[in-house]
Amino acid sequence: MTRDEQRELLGRGSLEVLGRVAGSSNQALLIEVTLDGVSAYACYKAEAGERPLWDFPDGLWRREVAAYELDVALGTDLVPTTVAREDAPFGIGSLQWWVDDNQEDHYFTLRERAELNEWFATLAAFDVVANNADRKAGHVLFDGTRCWAIDNGLCFHEEDKLRTVIWEYAGLAVAPALLERIDRFARGDVGELGRYLNVHELASAQMRAHNLVESANYPIPDEDREWPPYPWPLI
Repeated sequence: MTRDEQRELLGRGSLEVLGRVAGSSNQALLIEVTLDGVSAYACYKAEAGERPLWDFPDGLWRREVAAYELDVALGTDLVPTTVAREDAPFGIGSLQWWVDDNQEDHYFTLRERAELNEWFATLAAFDVVANNADRKAGHVLFDGTRCWAIDNGLCFHEEDKLRTVIWEYAGLAVAPALLERIDRFARGDVGELGRYLNVHELASAQMRAHNLVESANYPIPDEDREWPPYPWPLI
């Protein structure tokens, strides 16, 4: 299905909860979505199932959708199609197109594959702009053909919270074509992102994009700051 067809199905289809996603910290649910005789699976994250966090407000599902909208705005094709639904079984939340993977691969098993280098380099830049505070290795899925970046709920904080396992590109140059897209975002081409972030969060994301363009290099992890630049657990 095309991205537009996926959005239509996720946005309008009837929803049936099939079960909880094993190991999910915020009660992510596997659901079946059906519209006009077509069915697919999706991951449903309801605000009602979120664990309270001291540094992020309730409504992490908005950040899941915002990460997808940033992906659209940048044209990076990293995040599975993700939409907001107010009429979901347990209340408002996000629906993300389900990625079938072998449940064995993750960033550390995939990073040595030369054909995936550009994808990971793009994700590393995306996470800088999104200020991803939780890019674990297990948040990268491989469907047998390509990779996908999931679990993007801890993004877009106004304070610097970048925590990621992908530091291999630190200090290296960002691809010029990618910098051009990031620069357009920094200058105001933000798509639908403003629907899911407040004005300060959006402005901070644009400033991070601007700073990345000005530097033209991936940031280097700051080992001296209060919080480590790596998530825990790593996978």
